[in-house]
Amino acid sequence: MLKNFSKRFIGFKLLIKLAFNNLRVMTTEEQRRYPQAPLVGVGVVIVKGNEILLVKRRKEPGKGLWSIPGGLVLLGERLEEAAKREVKEETGLNVKIIKLIDVVDVVYRDKDGKVEYHYVIVDYLGKPVGGQITPGSDVEEVRWFKLEDVDQSQLTPTFAELFNRLQNLIS
Repeated sequence: MLKNFSKRFIGFKLLIKLAFNNLRVMTTEEQRRYPQAPLVGVGVVIVKGNEILLVKRRKEPGKGLWSIPGGLVLLGERLEEAAKREVKEETGLNVKIIKLIDVVDVVYRDKDGKVEYHYVIVDYLGKPVGGQITPGSDVEEVRWFKLEDVDQSQLTPTFAELFNRLQNLIS
């Protein structure tokens, strides 16, 4: 009996050792795809006169499409702080948050119907108060668009919906 226990204990120790050797920290992208729970994000509609600031996304979801600056809220970070940080990181601009304008849930499913991305996004209206436009590492381009020149076919689906609802607010 002691012999069987010893073999099982050694086997258990080997299993634990193998499990710990294969552990690694997931990348941000891996954490975003097929999440265990919805991720909280923020976005900022930035207007100046009759223009809106948009960023061309470098990563999925929405790679190559235009949207408002934004991203994930970090642990311990307040929503408005996250919104300002994301704008600075993606555009180089400092913004003042004016007001909350929308809260949306975004769910993308893969071809098998599994949830590939799931975000709860809190959108704010903001205005630039400093800084200089400089595209961050996760955007391809940052550009001011006249409201009438925004091509809705080139927008992320989520921002296209928001843009339609906000036409009166930002014009």
